[in-house]
Amino acid sequence: MKKLICLLLLIPFLTACGDDAVDTTKYTAQAIHEHDRCHICGMMITKYPGPKGQVHLKGQTVVPKFCSTRDMFNFALQSENKRQITALFVHDVGATSWEKPSDDAFIDAKTAWYVYGTTKKAVMGSAVATFKTEAAAKQFAKQYGGRVLTYDQIDISLLAGE
Repeated sequence: MKKLICLLLLIPFLTACGDDAVDTTKYTAQAIHEHDRCHICGMMITKYPGPKGQVHLKGQTVVPKFCSTRDMFNFALQSENKRQITALFVHDVGATSWEKPSDDAFIDAKTAWYVYGTTKKAVMGSAVATFKTEAAAKQFAKQYGGRVLTYDQIDISLLAGE
């Protein structure tokens, strides 16, 4: 009987160590500092206009930051990186300046709305503009062109199409 009780007491500990354990950490966007460089291209992030991005990775304290949402997606959509990502953030350019996006305007990239194929330029050409609301994205697309997309609609083939 003692063995059975001990076994029952150990079950919660054994299941907590599995790969299926849920990460309950609350992630927040980090400030982008004047000398921070893009994780993909090495450019100074704050020197250029347009929305920026950042990702939080499992088990890492360093947060890769990107000079553009395009670079963030090029990193995040790589299969070896996808499974390591715990959170992604982008600027809501409906709530901040295009020229110098504020760190106060970071939003969850997975719930953001995107405008792809716009005439509005960012650091490396055409931007992937990011917005908190669909209405703001549609208004931007009406003014600057492009298609309104959700996070799940952005993939490598779309980004390579330019």
